[in-house]
This record gives sequence, structure tokens and C-alpha cells, in this order.
Amino acid sequence: MHWLIPLLVFLGSLQLTGLMHRYALRRGLMDIPNARSSHLVPTPRGGGLAFVSSLMLAVLGSYLMGGWASLGGRELALALWGGGLLIALLGFWDDHGHIPARWRLAGHLLVAGGALVLLGVPGSLGLPEWLAYPLFLIGIVWLLNLFNFMDGIDGIAGSEALSVTGGAMLLIGWLGMDSVLSDWLGVAAAATAGFLLWNWPPAKIFMGDVGSGFLGYLLAIFALQSANIGLLPIWSWLILLGVFIVDATLTLARRFLAGEAWYSAHRSHAYQILSRRWRSHRRATLGVLVINLVWLLPLAALAAARPALGVVLTLLAYLPLILLGLKIGAGRPESNG
Repeated sequence: MHWLIPLLVFLGSLQLTGLMHRYALRRGLMDIPNARSSHLVPTPRGGGLAFVSSLMLAVLGSYLMGGWASLGGRELALALWGGGLLIALLGFWDDHGHIPARWRLAGHLLVAGGALVLLGVPGSLGLPEWLAYPLFLIGIVWLLNLFNFMDGIDGIAGSEALSVTGGAMLLIGWLGMDSVLSDWLGVAAAATAGFLLWNWPPAKIFMGDVGSGFLGYLLAIFALQSANIGLLPIWSWLILLGVFIVDATLTLARRFLAGEAWYSAHRSHAYQILSRRWRSHRRATLGVLVINLVWLLPLAALAAARPALGVVLTLLAYLPLILLGLKIGAGRPESNG
């Protein structure tokens, strides 16, 4: 892929985010602070539509110029374009009004199921299909929802997506492998970076559900396809996404066990607690990036080089994160205030 494509996607995302900022102000599409918010001033939302549009246009342009092969195959293109577009539309609808949770979940299950029909599941895990398909269905739906849960302070979701896509590209290059999928990781990183310049603390605009759900789905599709073609094992992806997976899962599990309405708005994720303690969204977001770079990326590299040790390395990666989350107080009722 020519370097000009990621550059154009970056510039397109940057400019479209500016347009979305003006659109949100004009339409009153604002995120108003309340007792459960981590921000203090009304802020435009829905900016994720900018990087969604930039990436979708790049996918469409690639197809028109080079056919399915330039996208890594017909099935991957359909999963990226069709599934990604539906997830973004659900999020856009939710940003402008409200979708009942059951209908939103039904849409997520439908899209995740379609992606699995198109792409299949990795045979390298040695799981029977009757078990692998439900596990990956739950995994895709959980990943696209946890990005929504974790998009609670300035810059964190965009930084995570940029860190994971960039980390995956580094690992593929380190392994000496070449793939169309690696090119599209670069395009996704460029689209996210264009938005992140607007969303970096202090954020001028939030991505909203249209962006957060799309990012989670996009990374799930990249992880699934890379494992299917033997590019990166699923363990490397689980490790790269460790901060988001552990914080979201630990927090909601503790809220559920405490008898709270775990699905309702709250401020008890570990990253939210740290941003309040430090009185800085920037410090909390940078802290996540440091963990990703110093702790998770090397372990993901080991998992890529030694897939047979994937389970052990994933547990090793997660254990300190779980202990850190417990120490911070993630999911504790008293941490909501």
C-alpha cells in the first residue's frame, strides 16, 4: 500500500472531526456533565463519525481501485465495510437519541455473528467449532461494548486503539511478515490519530457511541482475521488489549457481585478513579499508554514468537493489572462518588 493512503486518511479524519465539532455545536449534540461524568464542561460528542467515515471511504476506494484483493479478500472487506457500518449506524442513532439496550445488543450479536460466518474462527486454538463460535461471538460483542465503557475520559479510547494497532504492526514487522492486513492496521491507526488530535486532553470533542463501538468491532475483526491467517495469534491481541479488558471486566464483575445495576452509568473504572485522584485526564491516559508500551507490548511479542505459551503469557500480563485494579478500587461502590 502506498504511504499516501494513510496520510490522506489521517488528513481526512482530522478535517472531518473539525466539521463534526461545528455540526455538534450547531445541533446541540452535547455531552452535559452530571454526577456520573468525568468531565466538567459541556463537550460536543459524535466526533467518532469522522474516523469511521475516513476509514470506510478508504475501504471503498481500495475496492474500486484494486478489487477485493487489496482489502485482504472479499470476506474481510464485507466484515469491515458491512459490519463496521452497521455498528457505526447503531452508535450514531444512540448518540442522537436512545436505543433500548436489548435492541442494541441484538444488533451487536447480529453483526458479530455475520463476521464469524464470513471469517470463521482460528483453528490454531484447537477448540471444537461448537465451542469456538459462541466464545468468539461473546468476545466480539464484549470488545465493542467495553470500548464504550472505557471511553470515559479525554483521549483514552483513541489512544488505546492507536496503541493496539501500532503495536500489532510492530509485531508483524518484527516477525518479518508481510500482509495486506498490516497495511489496513496502518490506515486504521491514521484515521484514529486524526481524531485523537481533537480528543487529546483537554478534549474539544468526544467520539460518542458511533466511534467507540466501531473501534471495538474493528479491532475484533483485525484480531480474528490475523489469527485465522497465522499472522498474529489471538493471545497477542488479548495481551495488547489487556488494560481495557481487565479494567472493564473487573469493574463490572465487582459491581454485579455487589448487587449494583452494573449496566448503569458510573465512575468506578480504575482509569476514572485515577483521573479524579490525579485531577488529570492526561496523566491517566498517559499511564495507560506507558503500561501498553512497557509491560504489554513485550509480552505480546513473546506470545507472537511462542504461541504455545499464549495462555501463560496472557495470565502473566493480566495478573498485575488485576491487582492494580483491586488496589485502586475498581468497581467498589464507594468509588463512584
